[in-house]
Amino acid sequence: MLDKLDGALRFHQEVLNLRAERQQVLSANIANADTPNFKARDFDFSRELTSAMQDGRASAGGLSLATTSTRHLQGSGADLPSVRELLYRIPDQPSMDGNTVDMDRERSQFTDNALRYQAALTLISNRLQGLKTAMQPE
Repeated sequence: MLDKLDGALRFHQEVLNLRAERQQVLSANIANADTPNFKARDFDFSRELTSAMQDGRASAGGLSLATTSTRHLQGSGADLPSVRELLYRIPDQPSMDGNTVDMDRERSQFTDNALRYQAALTLISNRLQGLKTAMQPE
């Protein structure tokens, strides 16, 4: 029964995870709007969602640091985003300093992604409430 519950909520979980990762990418673009030669990044949400649903999440445990001394810190790739392919944005207007961040586009994408994240959160909350109601005895 738990596997069916997990399957029912997996899609919503993947949507929330990818929306949160996209929010981080967009906020990094906004934060670097004045950085010379910074290239704006984004990813294709629908392709990443399809990939996550078919293949599962990318495991970050496969990365490790090469050390030359036992006194080095052991690092892992756990903090890396699991999006497989970050793409560069093609600028509408090139800037003199090589920065490709278009603040109007970034702000609108950031707001759109935040609204879609909130909608996905509302949907999963309603779904969980419906499941709780169905499980309660009368």
